Formats: sequence, structure tokens, C-alpha cells
Amino acid sequence: MTAQLVDTLTGFVEDLRTRGITVGPSSLIDAGQAMSVLDLLDRESLREGLAATLLSDHMHRDTFDLCFELWFPLGSAARRGAIEVPRDDDGNIDVAALRDLTADLLADPDAMTDGRFDQLVAMIVGEVGQYESARGESYSVYQAMTAISPQTLIARIAAAMAGGQDTQSGERAGTDPLNRRAARAATEQLRDAVTTETQRRMAEIRGRDAVGEYAVPKLPELIDFFSASPQDMSKLRRTIDPIARLLAAKLEFRRRRNKHAAVDVRATLRASMSTGGVPIDLRRRKPRPGKPELVVICDVSGSVSGFSQFTLQLVYALRQQFSHVRVFAFVDTVDEVTEFFGRGNSDEQFGERMHRMLTEASISTRDGHSDYGHMLKGFNQRYGDSLTHRSALLILGDARNNFRPTHADALAEMRDRVRNAYWLNPERQTAWDTGDSDASKYADVIEMFECRNADQLSKVIADLLPV
Repeated sequence: MTAQLVDTLTGFVEDLRTRGITVGPSSLIDAGQAMSVLDLLDRESLREGLAATLLSDHMHRDTFDLCFELWFPLGSAARRGAIEVPRDDDGNIDVAALRDLTADLLADPDAMTDGRFDQLVAMIVGEVGQYESARGESYSVYQAMTAISPQTLIARIAAAMAGGQDTQSGERAGTDPLNRRAARAATEQLRDAVTTETQRRMAEIRGRDAVGEYAVPKLPELIDFFSASPQDMSKLRRTIDPIARLLAAKLEFRRRRNKHAAVDVRATLRASMSTGGVPIDLRRRKPRPGKPELVVICDVSGSVSGFSQFTLQLVYALRQQFSHVRVFAFVDTVDEVTEFFGRGNSDEQFGERMHRMLTEASISTRDGHSDYGHMLKGFNQRYGDSLTHRSALLILGDARNNFRPTHADALAEMRDRVRNAYWLNPERQTAWDTGDSDASKYADVIEMFECRNADQLSKVIADLLPV
């Protein structure tokens, strides 16, 4: 490889590392060897070759792909000027003709392989996505897609896919479900390509680093619970099973390690009599196996809804590690919600059960604002007997108490009843004790940890879960 290619590859790998993707030296060497034998003009082969050598987690692929586009962009000559821009008699862009051209190309299966699709995307971004901002030339995905409005072309694309002929069953061209599904997929592919092309051009103008700050998504495990969008939450849910498997493996290792209890000196000395006093056969005390009970108290108010949904799903993915799991939820009043969640729930079932819990459980009986003090007093009165010396207590919430009494003494009583007690707070530690936060008052009673994303949460739970 040339020195420029080496610099590009190492820069690309360093960018991946700064975003949280682990790439070891051996993987970098493998990637370099792959590039030496791959056709560098075949971007798809190059992309897949680098992904195979550099990625160890398929959930990091979205971040990888967008970084790849910034570091290995498609050449400008291959994208610009090959397709004539349709214009009216006055020389302005004929948007209607451009939309017809777009529909025809999206319906043509050869357009993807002969380069016309890439040229169409470049033309759309350059002609209708360009605008002048306060900082100079800029490009907008929203402006480009609004002008083309491909979602309104689905019937037209489907009809073109069908060759404009009615089906044998008498359906009009463009109404066949398979063609319409393919047309919708083509419009989504166009949107993704326009987004990528816009980012490429902005990278040329503003620089790769500036565009990468907002264009490249965070890894699923690094998405902040507070700022997660519905799409982000969907990615977060995919991290639950891997986290559960990782924690299960850690717990199993601890159990195996703890299978051998401390050496029983007396029994060992007695056994050594047969070997002349040499303690060859170590005798150990009988271990005390047994899975702990888990009690989870979770704030499900709107301010921490993303965090609570994720952690409730994770808790149930881990429930096989415990002899008994009881889950309590609250907004201003605490209620047991264990019955709302069963084993083996799909995402859809979990969403339905969350809705049932929020509407049927007695978790908001006052003014609907978080009240940790009232919750703690109520838990002690109604469910205090659920806490035993075998229990592990997890409290999940931001400790924002709306300037109400904290009743930290009730929390102290709960802590004294259990084997282990921890508080997981989804807010940045720098925000604790700001505004209506009573984090430090509760942290004086119980250990509190910052858990803003899935990565932090998995590390904390892996370190804290008793065995």
C-alpha cells in the first residue's frame, strides 16, 4: 500500500477507536493485508473487507459505515455531471421532470450497478439540496428530499417496475403489493444515499471532523438514556441480550470460583496423617450456594422513561440469575408491578405490558410528579417484609424530588434489611444536587452510581451484583 493509503487506514481506525469501537493492533494489520488484495475501486468489497477485519460487534455497523463514507468517499468524478439536469424554458430546474427521472431510475434494477443511481443522487443534492447559509455553501437533506418527495412516487415507481402493465388478476399497474414494497424500499435507499452524499459534500466544505461530530451516530451502548429518540431506544433494546449474556458469564465465573470455599485447616491436618503430616489433600469448608433475591424499585416518570424501560427489560433478561425477582414502580406512589412482566417477552409484548403497568398500577395517586420521600415511606409500610438478608436492592431513578421531604431515614431502614443496596442514577454526576435533585442526601445513605448509558449500566451491575 502507498503511504497515503496507510495514513487513511490508520486515521480511519483511530476515528473508530475514539467512538468506542475496540480495534486491536492485529485487526489493523489484518485490515492492511485485506486492502492489499482487494480491488480498491470496488467500494462495497472494500467496505465489507474492512468490516470483517475491524469489527467484532455487528451492532457497531451503523457507526462503522458512516465513518467509512467519510474516510473513503466515492470519487466526485463518478458522481457528478453524468446525468443531464432537466430544466424548463427559462433555465430553471424542472422539478416535475426531475421527479419523473427519479421514479424511472429507482424502478430500473440496472441503475444501481451501472452508476446512474449514484449520479442521480449527486445531481439531486447538488441541484435542489444546495443553499447559501451564513457560513457559505451548504447542503440540506431535508431540502433535497422535500423537493423530490419520493414517498409520493411509490405508485409511479411500482408501475414502472411492473412495466406499466396491469396484473393478470386485473389489478392496475402500481398496485401490486410486491412492487409497492420494492418501491418503498427504493425510496428509503434513495433517502439514505442522499443523506450520505450530503455528509460527503459537507465534509469537503467543513472538514471530516466537523461533520463526524453530528453525522456519525453513537454506539448503541453509548447512547444517553435522557436524549434517546425512539430510533435510539430500538438500538438500545438490541444491547440488552448481549449485556445479559456478559453478566451471566461473569456471574457463572464467580460461582465457579466460589465453588471452592476456604480451606478447612482441621480437616486438612487430619487428612495429612496418612501422608506423614504433609497436607497434600486440601479439605475445604462446605460452600453456601444459592442465588440472591433481587428487588428493583424503578422511577417510571416521564423524565426517566427511557432509562426505566431499558433497565426493566435488562432486569428481566437477567432474572434467571436470581431465585426471585420483585419489581416495584413509582411516580409519586410505589406499587408492585412484577405481574405485568412475564418471561420471554418480545419488544411488542413488552411495550403492551409497560402501557398496562402505567395505566393499571397505582404508581401515581397524588399530583403525578416524582416524590421519592413518599415512595420510600410507602414502600416500608407496604412492602418492607419483601427485603431480607438475602436480598439485593436496586433503586433506579434521578433522585429529583420536586423539593419535597426526602425521608432518607426510610431509605436507611431499607438498606439495613438487605444484603446489598445500590442506587443507579441516569443523570450526570455533575448535575446531582442541582435544582430539585436530592442525590447527595440519598447517596449519604446508599451507594449511588452514575448510569447514563448501557455501557455504564452493564459495568456497574457487573461489579455490584452479589453472588
